[in-house]
This record gives sequence, structure tokens and C-alpha cells, in this order.
Amino acid sequence: MKKLLIIFLSCMLLVPSFGSFFVYTSFKLNQEEIAKTICVQRKMVFNTCNGRCELQKSLKKYQDNERKMNNNLKEKVEVVYIQNTPVANFKLVTPIESETKNFSFSDEKPISVSSTTFHPPSCLV
Repeated sequence: MKKLLIIFLSCMLLVPSFGSFFVYTSFKLNQEEIAKTICVQRKMVFNTCNGRCELQKSLKKYQDNERKMNNNLKEKVEVVYIQNTPVANFKLVTPIESETKNFSFSDEKPISVSSTTFHPPSCLV
């Protein structure tokens, strides 16, 4: 099964390189019909073209399509973004606990009430 898959994928890779060959073989297989129906010189008595004008048109069309595909591939550019991140070695520091005095206790009654309101200094305004 693996060998069959490898052969199939190899053939698929080679198919684009045989494009003009496929155009030519399809022309040769249908040359009589092309010469009778599509050819520009089909109404002439001594037709020496035998549909080769259509072969030339088909080959030119194939080459133009191939050229367009190559140009499209050239226009596509891969952009790689690389971000250098600095490595920081952080150490765990134990927090410093300070003894703050808490003046509000919920279990006792308040002693006094402040009637003044805090105002920021006027020099900063």
C-alpha cells in the first residue's frame, strides 16, 4: 500500500512537467475532428494545416497559463517573524510584612466622629 501511494504521489509531482505532452497527445487523438470542425483552413481545397493552427493556439494558451502561474508564485513571499524574548530569571522574594496599627475595631463603639473633610493641597491644582 505504501509503494502504491509513493508511486501515485510521484506521478502527481511529474504531471505539471508533462503538460505540453498532454496537449499534443490530445491533439493527435482528435486531429481529424479538429481539422474538420475547428481549423481555420478547413474550407480550403488543399488544406495543409490539418488542425496544426489549433495545436499552436492550445500550446500558446498552455504556456501563457504556465507563465502566469510562475509569476504568481514569484509574487508570493514568505514572511517569517522572529521575536526575541529576553529571558528573565525571577527569584521568589518573601513579602515584607509590616505591623500596621488598625484604628478601627468593629467590636467597640466609636469614640468620636470627624466632621472635617479631606481637601488636597491647592499648590498641585
